[in-house]
Amino acid sequence: MTRWTPDPTFYPSPSQAATAPAEKLAYVAAFDRSASRPDAIAVLDTDPDSPDYGRVVGWTDLPHLGDEVHHFGWNACSNALCPTAPHPHVERRYLIVPGLRSSRIHVLDTKPDPRQPQVVKVIGPEELSKRAGYSRPHTVHCGPDGIYLSALGGADGAEGPGGIAILDHTTFDVRGAWEADRGPQFLAYDVWWHLTQDVLVTSEWGTPSMIEDGIIGELLLGRRYGHAIHFWDLARRRHVQRVDLGDQYQMPLELRPAHDPRKSYGFVGVVISVEDLSASVWLWHRDGDAWAVTKVIDIPAEPADPADLPDLLKPFGAVPPLVTDIDLSVDDRFLYVSCWGTGELRQYDVSDPLHPVQTGSVHLGGIVRRTAHPSAPDEALAGGPQMVEVSRDGRRVYVSNSLYGAWDDQFYPDGVGAWLAKLDVDVEAGGLTPDERFFPHGEEFRGRRVHQTRLQGGDASSDSYCFP
Repeated sequence: MTRWTPDPTFYPSPSQAATAPAEKLAYVAAFDRSASRPDAIAVLDTDPDSPDYGRVVGWTDLPHLGDEVHHFGWNACSNALCPTAPHPHVERRYLIVPGLRSSRIHVLDTKPDPRQPQVVKVIGPEELSKRAGYSRPHTVHCGPDGIYLSALGGADGAEGPGGIAILDHTTFDVRGAWEADRGPQFLAYDVWWHLTQDVLVTSEWGTPSMIEDGIIGELLLGRRYGHAIHFWDLARRRHVQRVDLGDQYQMPLELRPAHDPRKSYGFVGVVISVEDLSASVWLWHRDGDAWAVTKVIDIPAEPADPADLPDLLKPFGAVPPLVTDIDLSVDDRFLYVSCWGTGELRQYDVSDPLHPVQTGSVHLGGIVRRTAHPSAPDEALAGGPQMVEVSRDGRRVYVSNSLYGAWDDQFYPDGVGAWLAKLDVDVEAGGLTPDERFFPHGEEFRGRRVHQTRLQGGDASSDSYCFP
């Protein structure tokens, strides 16, 4: 794994990363909700000059059943070039793929044949529990000093606290829990950072029992899911500040800090307000010596005939947007917001982060709309834009339609299907257009549902930088 020159996919700054060559492959998490077949990593051809463009060209089954692979990431990325903790000779080669339900962690090597990743190591739940005190691994981020893995549960599947485990860059051994002093933090979900400012940020979802079977109405209306984000001293691994958004704003999930290391802000998406079913996006930013959050985007629920709604929503007579993923382009200009409930991907110009301006929108699927893809205009789609991934140059956006098995079943009880779409971006004026040539769906994914996408060579949500 040792290299004598840095990996050519590493870039010291976001501006240089934006000039990187276009990805030729995409890796996609594909899971079997029934747990009767193994989950897999599907490989898609993203080269428009290839005869296989837009098709599944590789497939790697995982060795066990019942993992529910969810969020996964690279073992190493551009922050390996950071001067404070340099690891310039590691490679962006291995995919770290956790199972949210099984607590297993899979290491896949993409180098021998990028179209056929090979499982080279499986870390069992007992090792994660024994060495770090965690279970239910969720999100993977490559850091300059190791691999950061957020987890929702405590040791042996306990209710918590959730937190962050650190894996070794080269052996992938679980080194231990990251936190030296967690303060009041108990619930966990995402983790990100401002590396050059020694700031780490975490968000909240729920404990294993709170998420196992989907949204629990009593907990949601009782405002029991997460509603705060936490700021930490990255160098000392100590909790600094908890910022509560208000308990009506349930489930602040995905964190997207600015890529420019000189900037001290980022965005967090909130799934739902229990007061009106709206969704929102908030900006975290400095407020003197402390941190503050400001709501900068509000997306209302859409009225609907209760007859068209799943049981969970019938009493409300409305479709909530359900903002379940956001992504920020590498140049920090466009923020993409997935409204999985209404079946919409929104694009906002956030050049002024306190005053976003909507510049684009595409509808696909949706609880009520079921909007078809332009390449298959007679095929009503279930699910909606969910996981969002943006290419490094900002010209392509990939969206997949499954959120989490239990949520899929609640909001799309007639089946969520499986599809992935690519959207082309007008990087000058803003705007999104579906690529009619790129729409893998249905049995191309062998009966699995599709979740997160990672792009060969890196993407907007997997790299962070230390140079402006």
